[in-house]
Order: sequence, then structure tokens, then C-alpha cells
Amino acid sequence: MSERFRLTLAQLNPVVGDLAGNAEQALAAHRAGREAGADLVMLPEMFLTGYQIQDLVLKPAFIADVMDALAALAAQVSDGPALGIGAPVMEGADLHNAYHILQGGKVTAQILKHDLPNNEVFDEKRLYTSGEISGPVRIGPIRVGIPICEDAWHPEVAETLVETGAEILVVPNGSPYFRGKWDVRLTHMVSRVVETGLPLVYLNMVGGQDDQIFDGGSFALNPGGKLAALMPVFDTAIAHLDFEKGPQGWACLPAERAAHPDTWEQDYRAIVEGTRDYLRKSGFSKVVLGLSGGVDSALVAAIAADAIGAENVHCVMLPSRHTSPESLEDAEGVARALGCRLDTVPIDPARAAVEATLAPLFEGLAPDITEENIQSRLRGLMLMALSNKFGEMLLTTGNKSEVAVGYATIYGDMAGGYNPIKDLYKTRVFETCRWRNANHRPWMLGPGGEVIPPRVITKPPSAELRDDQKDEDSLPPYEMLDAILDGLIERDLAVGDLVAEGFERETVEKVERLLYLSEYKRFQAAPGAKVSPKAFWLDRRYPIVMRWRDRR
Repeated sequence: MSERFRLTLAQLNPVVGDLAGNAEQALAAHRAGREAGADLVMLPEMFLTGYQIQDLVLKPAFIADVMDALAALAAQVSDGPALGIGAPVMEGADLHNAYHILQGGKVTAQILKHDLPNNEVFDEKRLYTSGEISGPVRIGPIRVGIPICEDAWHPEVAETLVETGAEILVVPNGSPYFRGKWDVRLTHMVSRVVETGLPLVYLNMVGGQDDQIFDGGSFALNPGGKLAALMPVFDTAIAHLDFEKGPQGWACLPAERAAHPDTWEQDYRAIVEGTRDYLRKSGFSKVVLGLSGGVDSALVAAIAADAIGAENVHCVMLPSRHTSPESLEDAEGVARALGCRLDTVPIDPARAAVEATLAPLFEGLAPDITEENIQSRLRGLMLMALSNKFGEMLLTTGNKSEVAVGYATIYGDMAGGYNPIKDLYKTRVFETCRWRNANHRPWMLGPGGEVIPPRVITKPPSAELRDDQKDEDSLPPYEMLDAILDGLIERDLAVGDLVAEGFERETVEKVERLLYLSEYKRFQAAPGAKVSPKAFWLDRRYPIVMRWRDRR
């Protein structure tokens, strides 16, 4: 009779710092594995603490609580399968990102992460010490090699594990989403399988943490790189995988392969889940936002309705003398289609009072952008007052194009706690609105059908802070602006590279200047869901005060 090994994968959603809650999730997964006859139950990287924990891990009291929680968890899973779970550990003066195997009431093995990522959103070399490469762990009939996340993105750890007797590789991860990330993961893992000749299991977590969204999509590969199992993206799930030893070694028996949606759906799902978890994990159940009749606030309202239900979304129209009748109609149309509450709070009385108060100081000076920004800041003031009074988190509505070039008012429309569309360029906002109108999924709590009236998407964008204002009065057309920004931000191109691609040097230099001048605004901006390979904040860290400009 051939040897068998059953592995339970727990693709779950931890909460940073919630040691008790995360341990309860681990216990539930262990019970599921025990009932299924598993030999090993695996949870993702750093699951006990949540991920990423950043400088919280440097606090000695926190590490002491983690060690107590780990020991208590080990005692609670003394019967049944082994349990694998990620948690930091202090060894002498060295702090490590570690993975722990719990059996018989104690920690029986401890694997230390060797390759520490220090790119994109990761800064682990600042926090942790690289551990020596650990050998495989014997669990039942099989020797399991456990490269932790980044350890599997490079050959060294996997090669050492196979040389020291590993028969299968199981990779616990905390790998956040960006557009196309799953394909990148798969490519790296196939390389490890081809190099070692071993089957490999990739286990990822799900859920949102600040700006990062973990998308799951765990999978198993057999020798040769063939996909044997695939778990869903973004959903919590538990899967039981059976491995059988044959003449050529161990292999995963064919298991369920979940269908993965296209890029547009994954981006939208990531933003919805990121918004939902940011609110839930922060203790908020309701939101408020300014609904202007424009495309950005309409999309944010739809995202919020899909995340927490339309009944929990409070939209506020804050018209001024410059607000067009069409904007009033469009805001009403969005709120009605989504089923959200809409209140109207005119700002002209407050604007007049502020301008009268400042008149002695402004005497003899012509009106300019100052008066325009007073309107935006009054809107921010009133929305924050509603947020404070009713306990509703204020969502901001600036897209990546505006965030990039500073086409937003600090302490005005930038006021708020979270920005769902912070990492969507304006052209992508338009297309996402069209996608949402044409698609509805069970995970969306908002209604189906056309929730954003077509005119909202097709009319020329305007801040409506003065009469007949259009965004293109101050900025290049968004198709051009976004292409230049993609070159400067995502591709790190020189000005000359973009000129060679056909853009006018004067336009590129203007956009570059606005990009660098706006760093101080981004430094004070609300966090938002990361969906691109290079989002603002941890992905792109520039000095606020900086005089260099590209003249190549």
C-alpha cells in the first residue's frame, strides 16, 4: 500500500495585534484538519501576529505576549495533527521572522526566515536578523521543507532543503496583491519545482491591512510544474490536499482548482476587500463621503456600498454657487441607484462668512486659488464634523492622477481616514465605473445594474471651484497625463525617454515638477488600497524637500 500524507491549508484573514483572535482562527483550522484526518495543518507567515506588523515587532512587551500566546496555542493543539504557524521569535539579541511547528503540546520545530525582503512594501532587513537555513521537518511519513515566503523566491534555500532530505516544499506566505502578482508568484514557484524536482505548496493569507491587501490564491504544484490545486482569490478557505508516494517520489493528488477572475475584477475586489477590512479592523461600520456628481466620488460610493452595504453609506452633496444643476442631478442619481442616504449641505453661507472674516487681510488682492481652496476646505470641515458626530469614517475620493500632481486640496478634499481609489489613475477610474455597471458578484453588498449614471462617466471632469472650470484647464488630458505618470512613477523613466516616446518635453517637465512638488501632500494623505506594482507610500519613498529635476 502506498504511503499517504494529508495536508490542510488554512487560507485565513488575521488581524494585526489580535493574538487571541488569530489563535482562535488557528484552533478552528486545527479542528477542521483533525476532523479531516490531516497530518499537518498549515497557516500563513506571521499569522499569529498578523502581517505586516512593522515596528510593533520591536516592542519587547509585544514579543513577550507573542511567546505566551504561542505556548498557549501549542498546549491547546496537543492532540491531532501538527500545526504550522508563523510568528516572530527573539533568539538572544536577534529578532527573527519565524515559522513554528506545534506537536504534542509544545513547539517541536522552529524555522527562521533566511532571505529578508527589502523592496516594494517590505523593510524586513531593518527589523529582523537573517536566520541560518533550516533543514526539513519530519511529520508523519514525510520530510517537509518550509521556505518562508521570500526564501522560495530565490534558489538557495530550496536547494539546501532538497540536499538535506526534504521530500516536499510548503511555503507559508504573507504576499500582498498587486495587478499581475499571482502570475509572478507562479513563475517563481515553478522555477523552484523544476530546480528541486519536488512538489510545492504555496499558502497565502487573505484580507486587508492598512494599504495592503492579501489575495490568497494558494496553490500546489507537482514535479514538472503542473498545477495540482488552486484555492480562490480573496476568500477565506480551508483545503485538504492528499499526497501519495510513488516510484518517482511524492505528488499531490488532483484537487479542486478554483477559477480566478480577470484583472479588472481582481482590482475591484482588492479595493472592496481593502476598504471593508480597513473599516472592520479599525472598528467602523459606517462611512460618510462627499458626493459631488463627479466620477471619483461616484466610484468611491459604489465601492463603499459593495464593502459594507448601501445602508451604511452616508453621501453628502455640498453645493456652492459654482455647482452645476447637472452635478446635483448626477449625485442624486448615484445615491438613488446605490440606495445610499444623501444629504445636501450648501457651503455658500459658510464661504461668505469666511471670506468676510478674511476681507480686511485680503484687501486690495485679487481673488485666486485661495478662494477656490476655501470652498474645498469648508467641505472637508463639514464632512469631518459629520464623521465626528455620527461615528462614520470619512472616505476621501482623490484618484492617483490627482494625488500624483497635487490636484487636490490639503485639509480640504484630502481630509479623511481612507481613500479607496488612491492607486487608480483617472483613466482607470472611468473604466472601473464601466466595469462595475456591467458586472455584479455575490461578494458585492451593493445592488446590481447601472449604479453610476453614464453622464457621470462621460462628462468633462471639473472641480467646480469656479465658473466653467475644467480639469484640462490646469492639466494635460488624462489619457496623456496618465501615460506620462506611468512612465515617471511605474517605469522610472527619464524625461528624455518620454520625449522619445512622443510626448512634448515641456509637458513632461511640467508633470514631473508637479509630481515632486506634491510630495508633501502625499505625506499627509489618507492611506488607500494598493493595486498597482508601485503605489504611493511604502512603494515609493521620496524626500519631501528636494530640488533635483531631470534635465536629460
